[in-house]
Amino acid sequence: MTGPESLSDLEVVIPTLNAAASLPATLAALPPGVSVIVSDGGSTDGTPDLARAAGCRFVSGPCGRGQQLRRGAEAATRPWRLFLHADTVVSPEGWGAIARHIAGPTTPALAASLRLAIDHPAWQARWIERAVALRVRHFGLPYGDQGLLIHRDLYAAIGGYRDLPLMEDVEIMGRLGRDRHTALDGAALTSATRWRRRGWIGQTGLNLTCLALFRLGVPAERIARLYDR
Repeated sequence: MTGPESLSDLEVVIPTLNAAASLPATLAALPPGVSVIVSDGGSTDGTPDLARAAGCRFVSGPCGRGQQLRRGAEAATRPWRLFLHADTVVSPEGWGAIARHIAGPTTPALAASLRLAIDHPAWQARWIERAVALRVRHFGLPYGDQGLLIHRDLYAAIGGYRDLPLMEDVEIMGRLGRDRHTALDGAALTSATRWRRRGWIGQTGLNLTCLALFRLGVPAERIARLYDR
């Protein structure tokens, strides 16, 4: 079974902080039957009202993407979770790949992510997409803007998300490991806002710097302060 029925086992967990501008497109792309949990970190722009009006379950608490994802996972009741950023839209092909993965007989032991696509026509965006695909293929390291599809048993076995303000996606992938992750066909279309704000080179360089600092053991709290400047 690879149709919408497979997605009745799925819960989408979306961390938000003042995401009223981007969340509607993310929710509009969800297929029927998918349950959504919005885990908010103190939005003041109407995000809570928007999420509730759309029929999402809503949980709230302190800000910090790692602990927001963790709260969302704790509220989930279905077997599969897709952790998805509020500025990321899953393509129809992506939903088909997700449904096929969920329906697979051995896939509860295997997490998955989608192919990164950036919503900008610039050649730099295509270059970044190709570089990310190579990173995932050779290092098994998708970032959170590619989504993380994972069964609740595997999520529990690796201990779930840590309460980190940043790098929570890199940290959980380090515990998951390459052998328990696969890349799916189908795109996760993410916003180019941060690249437009800092520039293609500036944002990409900042991402690589944050990753290197985290690998060197610099606390995520210090890296978050650098990232948010």
